[in-house]
Amino acid sequence: MTTLAVDFLGFHLQNPFILASAPPTNTVEMIARAFERGWAGAVTKTIPLEKVPVVNTTPRIHSIAFAGFEEEARRVYAFGNIELVSEKHADYWMAGITKLRRDFPDRFLMASIMADAGAKDDWVELATRAEKAGACALELNFSCPHGGMPPHAVGAAIGQDPTIAKRIVGWVRAAVKIPIVVKLTAAVTDLRQLGQTLIEAGADGFCTINSFPVILGVDLKTHSPLPSVSGKGNVGGLTGRALKPIALRATSEIAPLGKPVSGCGGISTWEDAAEFVLLGASTLQVCSAVMLEGYDVITDLKDGLLSYLEENGATQLSELCGKALKNVVPHSALDVRTRRVSAVDLSTCSRCGKCAIACRDAGYQAITDGADRTPMVDRDKCDGCGLCVQVCPVWECITLAERPAARA
Repeated sequence: MTTLAVDFLGFHLQNPFILASAPPTNTVEMIARAFERGWAGAVTKTIPLEKVPVVNTTPRIHSIAFAGFEEEARRVYAFGNIELVSEKHADYWMAGITKLRRDFPDRFLMASIMADAGAKDDWVELATRAEKAGACALELNFSCPHGGMPPHAVGAAIGQDPTIAKRIVGWVRAAVKIPIVVKLTAAVTDLRQLGQTLIEAGADGFCTINSFPVILGVDLKTHSPLPSVSGKGNVGGLTGRALKPIALRATSEIAPLGKPVSGCGGISTWEDAAEFVLLGASTLQVCSAVMLEGYDVITDLKDGLLSYLEENGATQLSELCGKALKNVVPHSALDVRTRRVSAVDLSTCSRCGKCAIACRDAGYQAITDGADRTPMVDRDKCDGCGLCVQVCPVWECITLAERPAARA
């Protein structure tokens, strides 16, 4: 019988979908509602100690949005935020973890924690209190892209320094018995080396990845970075669909290290989820899709991923986990002998001319407009780069066919 149930860090989950540490897990009540909707797990908003002041700006969330045709509504492609850790402190979250574990004993609940890079006692206190409260695991936030809390290094400043990150994992490992997951930032030179270093220090798994540091835009009238806070801005974290390619790359680099990976970053559809699984993720963390569609997006995610399993003749996700990793190879190992050429399906072509323009000004001048803007491909000029396929607005109208071998 096909099932989405997975085992992760010694826990059995009903399905692989977990709410990421983010606005959808702002409160205990919100996590409870998500569990009732069918989410198998959640990561708390990152928990600070009571002594740490947390004051968020307003606004603190912005988006990249677009509209295809004029009649289409505004569509969000990505979010950017400068939101800090939870404004609710450890006392609130520890009581909440105990309540959630009591009310939903079959759900996976991970406590996200963060403290100053040099504050050993703070890391140990947060970790031991979360373990005592009943957290299934800890997620160490080594990846928040914007500081603004304690006066010293936090978040990504830790994850970008292997020495500091290793030291903190060692502190926490010595203090607790529950599993430790490190939430990584992709804004580092070598994720593989960092991951191996943290495994040696005691990390049991990884989350790939947190938001990526960006400036989402600039207001052309006020000259303020966005989101604008009284005319000023800050580097924030990119999330949503735009983050997925970075997160997939990070997952493909960390998964071969052999520790469980929770994929995170731009998972909006079941297809996105399947891509992370194929690159080695055993659980899947979701944030932006919930911000856009609510907790009930879980239904489509589960139904779609279950159907994908059945179509591939698999009974559980572990049978597909990491299947694509063998196909991630160095550029020098790619096939350069097989050549391809563009082929246009004129029965579906809209005669928009986009392929001809793109090929003329950014390609090999192989496509020209014929009568009624019918595209014509000069097979001798076509280099098979694939640009025309990507700019064509009609799905599968242009494909790349293998070029016949030259006659002897």
